[in-house]
Amino acid sequence: MSTHDDAKHIAHLKDFYRRHGRLPAYKELLFITGFSSRASVFGLINRLSKQQFIAKDDEGHLSPGPQFFARPKLGIVEAGFGYDADEIPDDAHAIDDYLIQRPEATFLLTVKGESMIDAGILPGDIVVAERTREAKNGEIVVAEVDGSWTMKYYRNEAGKILLIPANRTMKPYSPKQSLSIAAVVRGVVRKYS
Repeated sequence: MSTHDDAKHIAHLKDFYRRHGRLPAYKELLFITGFSSRASVFGLINRLSKQQFIAKDDEGHLSPGPQFFARPKLGIVEAGFGYDADEIPDDAHAIDDYLIQRPEATFLLTVKGESMIDAGILPGDIVVAERTREAKNGEIVVAEVDGSWTMKYYRNEAGKILLIPANRTMKPYSPKQSLSIAAVVRGVVRKYS
């Protein structure tokens, strides 16, 4: 089996995953790949598993592996004056690997409001948050404060906790009754169109 054939099968698997939200079962793989035997399907699964495109659990169920969502990184682009950009990929990166350190503790939230705009977090953006009960000074936290949820910079100054917005028109505030940190923001994703 050639690398080109595997790339074609990976494209079919990604299309199936996009449409169904899951990877196909073994019987469905026979149809998708056009293979005539289960042995060929098992060979493909083993190759893609070794390449970390797919993962198998103890019961043989398939799920996307770390490389399943990888995208080619073509190099560096100058944000100032331009230069000749090479089209040679320097690596492939999965966005999850870049943004997520602890997958079991990570979730996404859609941003509402403008309290973090000076930190580059705008309404409609999606933040990548990692569950934790503690935060360090300067981290952006997702917290329940006096019964309401918010996202702000965290600061502990000699035992006095401040939640600081990244918006010049808003003032920092201290919890009056309660503060429960739920997560620390690890990244932000914005879609332009």
